Amino acid sequence: METKNIILELRNRHGMSQEELAGKVFVTRQAVSRWETGETLPNTETLKLLSGIFDVSINTLLGSPRKLICQCCGMPLDDATTSKEPDGSFNEDYCKWCYADGNYTYHDMDDLINVCVKHMAGQGFTEEQARTYMEQTLPELGYWKQHKELEDGGKFEEFKAQLIDELNALNVKGMPKVEKLNALVGAYVNLAYPMPNGANVKFLDDNATYLGNQLEGEDGRCFGVLANADFLLVSTYGKDCADPQLIVYRKR
Repeated sequence: METKNIILELRNRHGMSQEELAGKVFVTRQAVSRWETGETLPNTETLKLLSGIFDVSINTLLGSPRKLICQCCGMPLDDATTSKEPDGSFNEDYCKWCYADGNYTYHDMDDLINVCVKHMAGQGFTEEQARTYMEQTLPELGYWKQHKELEDGGKFEEFKAQLIDELNALNVKGMPKVEKLNALVGAYVNLAYPMPNGANVKFLDDNATYLGNQLEGEDGRCFGVLANADFLLVSTYGKDCADPQLIVYRKR
């Protein structure tokens, strides 16, 4: 789809007139009209504003001329999986699992490979095939080529280590020791927990990225641990996240 059609479709989807959109991006109504007829294209700064208003990447606004892949894990990117900067603007180089809140979430290639292999195994790959593929792919990606320059001096790994210590210090009965935390998007782990008043409550933001892990319990149920700068959460659940029970939700 061409940019002219994309802007027209997004404007209509958001219920805006040409004049309303023009006011939001500081141009005239005639300028918006020219975009939608294909006479002109928005300049770079205006594309950034349109990206924020419509919550789509600049690549999408331009008709997806580039096939984006995460420069850390290699997954294909669309607007739902592309990471964002702390100011809400899209970072088209990374997925939201590998870059969140201005931080790179993986600093050890082997850790990332282990996480990816778990997700890829059974989806057309054996574990061995998945591991071989990732070991060949990751070194060619931009993040790992310039990993040393992008390092934060170990601050993020120190933060993860602190969260791991705090989760283990909760001494939850039957829960195995937490040894690793991975980046998890809220929508995938936002379970609804039953409350004493009969309501089912979710505690997470579907669009936020958290640090967490799943631990196998001895009784066949799993422990889920999640944390960020604000809270620690521990829950249990059965197969396919059935019957979730909240064990701990504590502000940090």
